[in-house]
Amino acid sequence: MTNNDNSADSEIVQKIIEKYEMLPHPEGGYFKETYRSEGSTDTKKGSRNFSTAIFFLITPGSVSRMHKIESDELWHFYLGGPMTIIEASKEDGVKKTVLGSDVLNGELVQYTVKAGTWFGSFPNEGSSFSFVGCTVAPGFDFEDFELGSRAKLLAEFPDAKDVINKLTEGLP
Repeated sequence: MTNNDNSADSEIVQKIIEKYEMLPHPEGGYFKETYRSEGSTDTKKGSRNFSTAIFFLITPGSVSRMHKIESDELWHFYLGGPMTIIEASKEDGVKKTVLGSDVLNGELVQYTVKAGTWFGSFPNEGSSFSFVGCTVAPGFDFEDFELGSRAKLLAEFPDAKDVINKLTEGLP
């Protein structure tokens, strides 16, 4: 079901998109906001909900382009094949983390990307889709979202040229 690209998997992807009324995400893939807390807190950029959550679906040939947000983002793996999250920061350099169900071989079902970290993701080779959830606290707001610049990221992380090029397609 998850390690080859066939019509059954394409049908599952379409059914997930329809069932959850998912929309194309500006960074790539599809998303649906599933939760936005009623309470709020003050941040340096204004008032934000305590927490938000989305479903996120990514398929081969699609990537979540490099971006950063002002809050921690907790990823939860649900269905499909494994996917890789790439992070880039001055403190830690470039890091790869694999989300998936094969926990006995190092895949994670839950992972946190820290606030202010550049990150992007893609489905691993052989994955026909990856269906995950992302929880953000304080809650997500597009005012806190910044798409990366290929030129700037390459200047800052020259040793990660291949992955930065992959995750910044179409960006300046």
